[in-house]
Amino acid sequence: MQIKVLDKRLFEWGLPRYQTEGAAAVDLHACIGEIMLVEAQQPALLVSSGIAISFGDLSVAGLVLPRSGLGHKKGLVLGNTVGLIDPDYSGEIMISVWNRNPPGSSPVEIRPGERIGQMIFVPVVRPSFEIVDDFTHQTARGARGFGSTGS
Repeated sequence: MQIKVLDKRLFEWGLPRYQTEGAAAVDLHACIGEIMLVEAQQPALLVSSGIAISFGDLSVAGLVLPRSGLGHKKGLVLGNTVGLIDPDYSGEIMISVWNRNPPGSSPVEIRPGERIGQMIFVPVVRPSFEIVDDFTHQTARGARGFGSTGS
């Protein structure tokens, strides 16, 4: 996998890396010029990560996720819940941020270089589809949906 550094400040702040031995995702930095205030319940904003990636392998995709501490402590989550980076996309990785706090709450402050998201790499399975009138394989659950397994 190749990474293109679009914002040279990342060489000071830190390139995407795994923060601990067991970390599943690499952190993404806010590559912004000045402090950004994200107002509560306002439309999501896009923040530059300062990088682009060439996967080099169409069987791997990237998922951009919120950093759990920012979501839990400050209310800063992703505007699109999870961002999917397709393996054939090689443009800049953007992070959609949203302040989920109630209207009238203080804005969430994002500082230049702050780690505001994370990206995990996952395998991609692309099955072929067969149109059928009835499924060949049946399960005990079948088509029973919401609440079908208890409370």
